[in-house]
Order: sequence, then C-alpha cells, then structure tokens
Amino acid sequence: MIVITAPTGNIGHQVLGLVLASDQPVRVIARDPAKLSPGVRDRVEVVQGSHGDPDVVARAFKGADALFWLLPPDPRAESVDAAYIGFTRPAAGAVRSQGVSRVVDVSALGRGTAYAGRAGHVTASLAMDDMIATTGAAFRALTAPSFMDNLLRQAQVIRDQGMFFDVISPDHKAPSVATRDIAAVAARLLLDDRWTGQDEVPVLGPEDLSGNDMAAVMSEVLQIPVRYQQVPPQALGDRLAAAGLSPAMAQGLVDMMVAKDNGLDDGVARTAQNAVDTPTTFREWCEDTLKPAVQSA
Repeated sequence: MIVITAPTGNIGHQVLGLVLASDQPVRVIARDPAKLSPGVRDRVEVVQGSHGDPDVVARAFKGADALFWLLPPDPRAESVDAAYIGFTRPAAGAVRSQGVSRVVDVSALGRGTAYAGRAGHVTASLAMDDMIATTGAAFRALTAPSFMDNLLRQAQVIRDQGMFFDVISPDHKAPSVATRDIAAVAARLLLDDRWTGQDEVPVLGPEDLSGNDMAAVMSEVLQIPVRYQQVPPQALGDRLAAAGLSPAMAQGLVDMMVAKDNGLDDGVARTAQNAVDTPTTFREWCEDTLKPAVQSA
C-alpha cells in the first residue's frame, strides 16, 4: 500500500497520476475528496481529513509500505516551525507506530551551506527531514531549488507588463526544476521497494539560469519583450503581508529568498544523473506550461 498526501496539490496530483499507472494499491489523505476526479476516486482508498491530524495519519498509515509526504501551505501559521515541525510531528509518530517502511518527501536544497540555519522555510524544511529520519524508516528527501512553476503566479503580470519579479540578483545563476520532474522522481522511488537507508536526492533540473537568462528565454518563447526586475526583500515582505500571510510566514519567505541570493541553492554540484532524473529545460517548460498560462491569463 502506497499512501499519498496532498493528492490534489500541484506536485501531489502528479505523483498520484504516475503511481496509479502501476498496479499498486493506493491510499490518499484528502481534506476534500470531492476535489479528486471521479476516475481517481474510483481507484484509490480515501482517508478524509488533514494529514496533520494524529487520528487521520494513524488510520491512513495502517498497513502502508510507502508514504509520499508533502507539507501543505499554511500561510497564517504562527511560526515556520509550527508549519513544518508541528504539522509533521503526528505523521512521524504514525510512521513509527504503524511501521511504514519507506518515506519520500519534498524538501529543499541548502543543508551544509552557510545559510542553512537562517533560511526561513528552508531551515524548517530541513528540520522536518531530520524529524522524519528519526522514525527509522528508509527515507529519501527530494531536495529542490526554486520551482519553475512558481512563475505561473506572475503569468498575468508577464502578459500585461512584460516583467517578472524576484529578490534574487539579476545575474545570479541558480538551479530551478519543473514540478513534473520532482513528481516523476518521487513516483519512481515509491514504486521501488529495493532501496534502504536515508539520504537526500537533489532534484536540480538540467541547467543553472539567472533571472536575466530566464527573461531572454521567455521573450523568445512568448514572442514579447520580457524583463526581469529585482525587488528589495522588504518589498517582498510587504506584498506577502498584504496577501494575508502571517508576519512569521512572510518573514520566513523573505529570509529564504535572501539566503538563496547568497548561495543557499549552490551547495550541490550538478551531475549527469541530475539531467536524467530532472530533464525539463526552462525553455521546454516555457513552451508547454508558461506560454498557455500567459495566453489565458
């Protein structure tokens, strides 16, 4: 039995689709099962509720061989530790008590770098991984840089203003990854019962690009001029607060982006295997994902 959390989210629904292509039994935890398509609901066992609820995870993990753990966003959490560690603690206990053999989660790059201890959401994510590791289950943390898909939030601005914004310096080259590639790596691990031990699996994508590099690719693919604009960290914090994030969660995101600009994602050297595991280039992603989103924004 494979248990998948956040099955209607961006990454979770892609993992679910890939796992369902096998003949393995699947159980999902969903707050709102109605968000699952009828075809999916007919093929999975559904445990309704939050995967931060001790009773829900105890029921969902019973008899499970593998777990895909994906933290849901909690923009109003009182602290990043509450959002990551507090939410995950019941699941870690249930992994231990129910004897789940293998766990795969989505985490972040940065362990071992100078900024790992003051990187907001990333710092909390690495602590979440440490908590899961204490269960004794075989564990793979998929450590990711920024998602290409995050740019979809700016699709309308890209269309209307020919710009996109971030805190990162315009010429800072860094990795980025398509969520579909993360999902593919996660599904492969969930379906493979041969691996043991605990380790990180960097999901780096095939290339490092700067904001200016991305703008050039977008301009060519979208056939409109697109420019990257760096914004001050405080401006990001103000925008997040205006969007309803709690002060702690907004500051955690600001701290994360400042750490990224200072090299948080640069601590892992890309290998040939990274291009095999996460092959989607930024240009490919722009052509098949960003372009339709901008045209329909």
